[in-house]
Amino acid sequence: MSAPQEEYGLGEGPAVKTSVSLRAGNVRAVRERAGARGFSAYVDAAVERQIERDLLEEALQANESEAGPIPQVLRDEAAELFRAIKAAPELQEDAEWPEHEAG
Repeated sequence: MSAPQEEYGLGEGPAVKTSVSLRAGNVRAVRERAGARGFSAYVDAAVERQIERDLLEEALQANESEAGPIPQVLRDEAAELFRAIKAAPELQEDAEWPEHEAG
């Protein structure tokens, strides 16, 4: 008998067989990208990324509740940096983040 899933952190623990319903177009797209053998790993990685995004959003909301909203100039600078990285994937590993003065 396997241990309860609650004992494992995000991205940890043994694989557990489960059943989910996905739209046919998404199933086709995953199979084209990952193949039949890589389907579960692809979906597992996508779920992990979504949970990480959810946690990041929660942290950002908590920070804004405590410290106030992020200044628009920093939001604009971050958006521009993300656009540049997305346009040039070779920069993703070596991207330099600009330094900011506390204000």
